[in-house]
Amino acid sequence: MSGFPIFLLSPAHAGGKRARMLLRPESNSAVGKRLHRGEVVTLGEVFSFVSGLYFRGKLAYASRFAAAEDVLVITPQRGLLPVSTPVSPADLADFSQADIDAGNEEYRRPLEIDLAGLRLTMGDRRVIFLGSLASGKYVDVLRGALQGRLFFPIRFVGLGDMGRGALLLRHAKAENELDYAPIEELSRYLRKKEKAGI
Repeated sequence: MSGFPIFLLSPAHAGGKRARMLLRPESNSAVGKRLHRGEVVTLGEVFSFVSGLYFRGKLAYASRFAAAEDVLVITPQRGLLPVSTPVSPADLADFSQADIDAGNEEYRRPLEIDLAGLRLTMGDRRVIFLGSLASGKYVDVLRGALQGRLFFPIRFVGLGDMGRGALLLRHAKAENELDYAPIEELSRYLRKKEKAGI
């Protein structure tokens, strides 16, 4: 496969405490103030604030090794959006109401439509997923739409959110790209970790 990779980032949790902080008109954070003044605040900025280390790591890493237009975020009910997409308080509130579950059509259907479009235009490039590998809410949908083209960072196996975020930040800073494996090999890597007691 040739060309630069396309990165798909799992979203930050839009229903948590830090998201609620942003939604308050009296928010004291710089991002919150800009959001409520109607200034341009991107999806990447909002999710980096909401998630902290994990999403910041994903965004920094993907931005280091791919063009801006090839860094896409999986959203709760709007399919795939570029990290540069402007968002409003209403958008964030909408994200907080959606249930990210493979069985939820409100989440799954827009994502499948965008993935089908991506599959038609991506040529022979790889798609790298930066997100949770343990749950089917992402992997099951992505694997079905991107047959044979979906990859994951091998070192993600066995790491929690904070560990993955720190790993990605380190490699982005060092300009050292991680090794990837096809998602079809995920089970083998999981078994390998289990046998090693990790």
